[in-house]
Amino acid sequence: MYLKNAWYVAGWSKDFERTLKAETFLGEEIVIYRREDGSPVALEDACPHRKLPLSKGNLKGDTVECGYHGLTFDCSGTCVSAPTQPGKIPGRAVVRSYPVVDRYRLLWIWMGDPALADPDTIFPIENFDNPEWGYTEGGVLDIECNYLWIVDNLLDPSHVAWVHVTSFAGAGTDDQPLDVARTERGVIVSRWIYDRPPSPYYADLVRFEGTCDRLQHYEMCFPAIGLNKSVYTPTGTGGPDAAPDDKTYINISYNFMTPIDEDHSRYFWFQHRNTDPRDKAISEKMNAGARMAFEEDRTVLVAVHKGMKHKQTPNIDLGLDAGAKLFRLHLKRLIDQEAAAATAAAAQ
Repeated sequence: MYLKNAWYVAGWSKDFERTLKAETFLGEEIVIYRREDGSPVALEDACPHRKLPLSKGNLKGDTVECGYHGLTFDCSGTCVSAPTQPGKIPGRAVVRSYPVVDRYRLLWIWMGDPALADPDTIFPIENFDNPEWGYTEGGVLDIECNYLWIVDNLLDPSHVAWVHVTSFAGAGTDDQPLDVARTERGVIVSRWIYDRPPSPYYADLVRFEGTCDRLQHYEMCFPAIGLNKSVYTPTGTGGPDAAPDDKTYINISYNFMTPIDEDHSRYFWFQHRNTDPRDKAISEKMNAGARMAFEEDRTVLVAVHKGMKHKQTPNIDLGLDAGAKLFRLHLKRLIDQEAAAATAAAAQ
């Protein structure tokens, strides 16, 4: 169900401190905290004695003490103290540790083989340190649905015409043809819409008057990271082969889906734009608009998850589902390959 050898967003870096925080990712219970030097630690949230969550214990220096009988574990998950039997630490008193890295204001966690966890493979945020680009605070939503329904939604430019009427919708979003392309990191569903008014969300943000040429670029990357790029440029200056105009407005919405379990997902996002890097009012307005739109998505996705999980009759697919189906197909192949490799390694 999940691709384990991949980086997932565990949360916003600012939300993890010198306290034991219980989390669930990919169906696994995890406790996260920070060392005295501020670096992050993630451990299996279960003492190996009677499986009391370590998050119910005590943080002592850089170690975690179980709140039941005092078994104490270091940052690698090794037991370093067993107070009830001094000098006799059980050999099997070990908990799993997970690689974690702070980057882009986010804390990332690797759920698979720690030996394969390369921080250089964390999804790149272009222009993150570019002082000419502005960004929003971002946010997080817990959604009662499987993460793949969110993935499908973020590969579907057409739904905005009905779900986001007052924000991302606009002329051409309901019937213009879509282009689907596979890349090394996932799938892109996109289209140019020509000589139409900007969508309501962007009407006050673009730096030109009149109609526009508009790009909807919906990209999903493995394991479940969405890059939605909105490009608005004066009519006659857009298109796949057009050079950027000096008035071209670009906003990129970064969307990070982290599965909690089969029926619950955590959705993180922030936006990055090529204008107004220091305008806090614009950032706050954009963030509020995005949150409103994502709440609209949540309402639909919770109902979709429930309907598909308990469907009484077969569902159908539409042409607009091509990108989502392609992504799911290749994600499943990666998951199957990973499982086969793990089975082969265990047999050796």
